[in-house]
Amino acid sequence: MDQYRVFGNPIAQSKSPFIHQQFALQSKQTMNYQSQWVALDQFDNAVKELIGNNGKGANVTAPFKEQAFALCHELSERAKLAGAVNTLIFSNGIIYGDTTDGVGLVSDLLKHQVQLRDSKVLLLGAGGAAKGVVQSILEQSPQSLTIANRTLSKAQAITSQYPNEAIDAVTFAETHNLAFDIIINATSAGLSGDSLPISDHTIKSSTVCYDMVYGKEPTAFLKQAKQLGVEHIIDGLGMLVGQAAASFHLWRAVSPAVEPVLVSLRAQLK
Repeated sequence: MDQYRVFGNPIAQSKSPFIHQQFALQSKQTMNYQSQWVALDQFDNAVKELIGNNGKGANVTAPFKEQAFALCHELSERAKLAGAVNTLIFSNGIIYGDTTDGVGLVSDLLKHQVQLRDSKVLLLGAGGAAKGVVQSILEQSPQSLTIANRTLSKAQAITSQYPNEAIDAVTFAETHNLAFDIIINATSAGLSGDSLPISDHTIKSSTVCYDMVYGKEPTAFLKQAKQLGVEHIIDGLGMLVGQAAASFHLWRAVSPAVEPVLVSLRAQLK
């Protein structure tokens, strides 16, 4: 049977096995997808072992996305720009790497009737989560994409990769007097529960506020947005299922239905 894994450390919290098992049932695919905890210095060996065990592909989560990138023989254009990989495909001795996070984000925004085209988008953070979605956002032709980060040079390092006049970099403080249609949180503040270092003034009631993180309760960012009268707040659960669907399609050439799996996951969270 074709073998698939999600590699991470930690990994017990991963919803990926449930998601892909549901996709396989839906589409009548014969495959085995499991989560696998990997010691920090054993990632390369874990991948080689999987390939030797009829492995056809894998998902990669923290902290191995950069190691996965380095292991690949071939990379998608978006993976090259992100400098990280969340999806591995094994074929004829070749390890191919891609990143589907941006696809998951954009598909979820569009599902919520959020139009990126001609919109002013603010992306908070300049780490791996932000890098992984920039290309996909730009492909939607926003009026502007502003990357904000505490350390300006990190945001500028991302923007310098894109020969696109629509993209620029600022510090968190510099967002105070700027206006945006969509604000996307790609910082770890959603996980830690810390409030974001952006002014309430930046968040208007008409702004769409999206947090890549999800949980039983709204994140600190989404709570802040709600207190400011924002009606359109979205967490990252749909992005999680969307990026998984994109990975599944890369492996099996089948596009699974996202909505029923999303409904099941939402019920589990509650």
